[in-house]
Amino acid sequence: MPPDDGGRVSLCSSCRVPSLTQFASPELVGPIVYGEFDRAADPAWAESGAATLDDYARWCGHLCGLTCLRMALGPSAPSLFELRDGALKYGAYTESAEGAAGTIRGLIYAPFAEYVREVHGVNATVHRHLTVDEITGLLDEGRSVMVSVHYEIRRPQRPSPGRGGHLVLVTGRAADGGLHLHNPSGVDAGTRTADMSLSDFEPFFAGRGVSLH
Repeated sequence: MPPDDGGRVSLCSSCRVPSLTQFASPELVGPIVYGEFDRAADPAWAESGAATLDDYARWCGHLCGLTCLRMALGPSAPSLFELRDGALKYGAYTESAEGAAGTIRGLIYAPFAEYVREVHGVNATVHRHLTVDEITGLLDEGRSVMVSVHYEIRRPQRPSPGRGGHLVLVTGRAADGGLHLHNPSGVDAGTRTADMSLSDFEPFFAGRGVSLH
């Protein structure tokens, strides 16, 4: 795995895809996702492109899919919250009025794919039913694949608690035939860009995703 240089962007040496996190401070991902640190206290929040700290704190936990898109677009990609604003215009997220702050729902694949095609010129295809073998076939066609997995895929040595709810970007095949993936909520360099065997990956995988070319 490439070393984590402590900056906001590092490049995966094998595939030249930026390794990015959905939270503005990579070193705080672990404390944030495991509940020890308030995301509203993230000192780098403005680097996300959010207009306000409240907007950042409310949304950053929902932006794994757009972080995958940002990685796929490369180092010249818009900021995370520029992508959020664009995706909202296409209905890729919805907000309900329930509760004091409302509820955010998404990423919704079909309008997301439309947004990606029309605004960013990327051929995005929704796969509502997808197998692990089909992921490798898409990779062989030169595509990267956003796949729905359980967020605990960052700890594959433990039994999977379930499937789906989080998006990671699969960018290629590992040397042993497994998958090379980029995780927006990886807690360190080795979980942000990781190689996983197909058998380790499958229990976390929900069988759906979006391929990008």
